[in-house]
Amino acid sequence: MNQYLAVAPGISELPDPALRLFCFHHAGAGALAFARWRPRFPRDVQVLPVRLPGRETRLREPRITDSAQLLAELDANLGPLLDVPHAFYGHSLGALVAYRFALHRTRAGHRPPVLVGVGACAAPHLPTPLVEQADLPDDRLLAALARYGTLPPYLFERPKWLGILLSTMRDDLQLARSLREGSGGALSTPLHAFAGSEDMVATVPTVAAWSRYTSAAFDLRTVAGGHFFVRGADLPTLLAAQLRLVATPRPIA
Repeated sequence: MNQYLAVAPGISELPDPALRLFCFHHAGAGALAFARWRPRFPRDVQVLPVRLPGRETRLREPRITDSAQLLAELDANLGPLLDVPHAFYGHSLGALVAYRFALHRTRAGHRPPVLVGVGACAAPHLPTPLVEQADLPDDRLLAALARYGTLPPYLFERPKWLGILLSTMRDDLQLARSLREGSGGALSTPLHAFAGSEDMVATVPTVAAWSRYTSAAFDLRTVAGGHFFVRGADLPTLLAAQLRLVATPRPIA
């Protein structure tokens, strides 16, 4: 099985889907962030959550903090699945991954995604309140994460889990910094941006600034909630509606 993919047991692999949707998770998280997405999409859309190293079933693997290494690994592991119509959605850190991977593939002459979705992430050229906190001592990094509402309250009662999360967040923030440093090119693919109405990390104006990163159509939607609106039903419902416009339906036999 492809170590980068997390497909729930019992879900059809859809060997001939109308479209494949690759979902890239936020910092400190894993593919489980998209565990409830499958029912929100048409049956002929294959929802494929991507799991980066160092979390969930890949917990013992070293985490990646360099964008060039990540793009090479994504190319090797996901490239063979990009021969059919496909789309990317990334949340927060995942938005940078989705954008950079789409740009990397397009510049290499490969088939581009039909759509790229970015959520809860300020445009790459803008400062972000958390990325520059990656080098802080644990106590100050913890305070910054708490200040911006990116830590579940129950973690403060579980020191071991909190320690693992801090370590993961630190590496993921370093990866985000690396991804931002290599940004700048515009996609030729429609870009759909999603902002949380109460997000203190990526405000609506900073998400709207993604418009400069595509030469094709750009769309901005505001979703109710804070930074983790990926967990609600509104985001996948909105994204599914966009995918219905670009996916080619399979003929009925």
